[in-house]
Amino acid sequence: MTQTHIMLAFDRDLASIQAQVVRMGNLVEAALVDAAEALETRDAATAHRVRAGDKDIDALEEQINSDCARLIALRAPAASDLRTVLTVMKIAANLERCGDYAKNLAKRSLVLAEMTTLPVPTGAIRRMAKHVSALLTDALAAFVARDVELAAKVRQRDQEVDQMYSALFRELLTEMMEDHRNITPAMHLHFIAKNIERVGDHATAVAEQVIYLVTGALPGDDRPKLDSTAAGTPDA
Repeated sequence: MTQTHIMLAFDRDLASIQAQVVRMGNLVEAALVDAAEALETRDAATAHRVRAGDKDIDALEEQINSDCARLIALRAPAASDLRTVLTVMKIAANLERCGDYAKNLAKRSLVLAEMTTLPVPTGAIRRMAKHVSALLTDALAAFVARDVELAAKVRQRDQEVDQMYSALFRELLTEMMEDHRNITPAMHLHFIAKNIERVGDHATAVAEQVIYLVTGALPGDDRPKLDSTAAGTPDA
């Protein structure tokens, strides 16, 4: 009876932690889309809200890590359960980085909102952000359902993000070469696009953690990548 009680308590605690991960993911998805729309509409209020909301994402990661450490200390989970706890912590870390990228997008959108014209339409940025947000949604759905097939599809779809980024990079580069006045806004837009592309990489990392969680091994093949641009380092 005691062992059964311990197992039930562990499952209850783990379910609570996983619910926090999903909530964290929802906040990140919303922040990314909102930041991209703030850029397109020059909505300073939304951009400021996204930046302020990053504190909630950071707080959730800290709470998840604290709860996972407590669970390990008190419940001494067996190998498969320990793998679940460690996977949860890694997923939370990836989501926290995604939140940082959304915050940086919002920060740069405030700068760009003060500029009279931009070298390329910002609708492409918004579409890229929505695509990446959908990747995060599916990666988290795969985590909840322990769906290896869905996780594998997320890995493959990251190539679409790379294609979007590469096309936008080339367009921005052309605009900078044609008119030096485009250099500053184009560089801001480039870093925004690169930040979004990096969120796609983190969504793929979440999907790979799901595959590890279910199968006990990370994917053996190299992650599909189509981005061949030589880009600078994005915001930290």
